[in-house]
Amino acid sequence: MMKRGPERTIQFLSSGPVMTPAAPATPMISPVAEDQAVETVRPQSQEHLRAGETASRIADYAELFKFRVTAMVVLTAWAGFYLGSMHSGISSMQPGLVAALVGIGLVSAGSAALNEAFERKLDAKMIRTAQRPMASGRISLPHGLLLGMIAVIAGALWLTYETNLVTGTLTLITAFSYVAVYTPLKQRTSLATFIGAFPGAMPPLLGWTAARGVIEWPAVALFAILFVWQFPHFMAIAWLYKEDYGRAGIRMLPVVQPDGWSTVLEALTYAVLMIPVSLLPVYLHVAGKFYGATAVLLGLVYLGYTIRFARITRARSMVESKMYARDLLKVSVIYLPVLLTVLMLNAIGK
Repeated sequence: MMKRGPERTIQFLSSGPVMTPAAPATPMISPVAEDQAVETVRPQSQEHLRAGETASRIADYAELFKFRVTAMVVLTAWAGFYLGSMHSGISSMQPGLVAALVGIGLVSAGSAALNEAFERKLDAKMIRTAQRPMASGRISLPHGLLLGMIAVIAGALWLTYETNLVTGTLTLITAFSYVAVYTPLKQRTSLATFIGAFPGAMPPLLGWTAARGVIEWPAVALFAILFVWQFPHFMAIAWLYKEDYGRAGIRMLPVVQPDGWSTVLEALTYAVLMIPVSLLPVYLHVAGKFYGATAVLLGLVYLGYTIRFARITRARSMVESKMYARDLLKVSVIYLPVLLTVLMLNAIGK
């Protein structure tokens, strides 16, 4: 859910200063008339400031809940629900879909808020995260913790009641592993990326169980696709922001082994695995041959850009090496939604 990393990741919102227009030039007036004019203007100015503060607070909440990451979680969960419904021979356009996505979205948003609460001091040390609402103090620690806990508990209970116990329990376990296991490990070991890939790969499996009520091999295949996809994606992010991670003491692979060889090896290993893993839905008769051909083509493109990413080890400058990382990151965020879209379009139903 619940990765990812890169993110996100990618992230991403702030509001600018509120400006009010200057008063137009007027002829000389008496002090009384001037006071009346000020009184007339003041409520409008205060209203404008309040509107600006409201917009800023909305932006802060969107950042606190990592809106774009949560949106990706919801979309991948939708893919799982859709495929699970097709496997059952029923339409996915049902009230259960909305109930499942609302619950999964709530838990994802709450987990993001708790993550930012626990990492607020680390975020304050990194350039790209220093303006997050909790790192900068715009949202207090008790406020953020309360919102995060409410969202996680409410989402898990909602899923248990509206879908099934399996989905509610798995979602709660996913949130716990992301917040209580992955988050603190980031300062202790580079293996945290591997561990964090487990909750990050859960959304389509949760969507499947919300539709079917059980964990089945096609759901595991969806989990595997997201699990493997994350590593080239994460390595690109880690290389792009390795100075930031080093400043905060987060032990990403490029920080621990800055020559880049381990980063490249890990990205390449999983990019190669991505091709056979993406074909699992065909093997399990969840999708047809058109999806299979598309998956191979997309996998080769993903692998090609990962091979190109390997040039970071001999780049002439940091600017050049980050260009390779940025290109891989862009391809990774295009690859996944395209793959899942084709999978849904070419799904085999009963």
